[in-house]
Amino acid sequence: MQTTYKTRPRPDRQSHPMSTRFDTKIAVLLREDLEPWQRLNVTAFLVSGLGTELPELIGEPYADADAVPYLPMFRQPVLVFQGPKEVLRSAHTRTLTRSLPRAVFTSDLFSTGHDEANRAAVRAVPTTDLDLVGLAVHGPKNAVDKILKGARMHP
Repeated sequence: MQTTYKTRPRPDRQSHPMSTRFDTKIAVLLREDLEPWQRLNVTAFLVSGLGTELPELIGEPYADADAVPYLPMFRQPVLVFQGPKEVLRSAHTRTLTRSLPRAVFTSDLFSTGHDEANRAAVRAVPTTDLDLVGLAVHGPKNAVDKILKGARMHP
């Protein structure tokens, strides 16, 4: 009988490094009507904010077998979700009430050309009027799960 991922013996979760359970969650929530290139761009921008604000989320630098160095990355997975505009707005409100670290991306940022203009575009709009297309959040798993209520995993 051929071994498949379903019939292969499972590694011992205690000794397997990939089985590590995290007490926290990094999540990105995207508005479901974004174009594919926008989804990727928004995700990249959002997680960069979390990485700079929460250095403890970043692991050690990488190196290949030839000792070529590579930049460090997050220590834990980034889960990407999607939902309609209303789910994004509710998630944003819940994130604010829980005072969790967050990053936002608004539709206005697609038409700006540099970092200073990005910040000015967000600063020009009251919190309740932000046209959110993306939100990144980090926090305790249960809190992040509650924030993401109504969202579904990105396909």
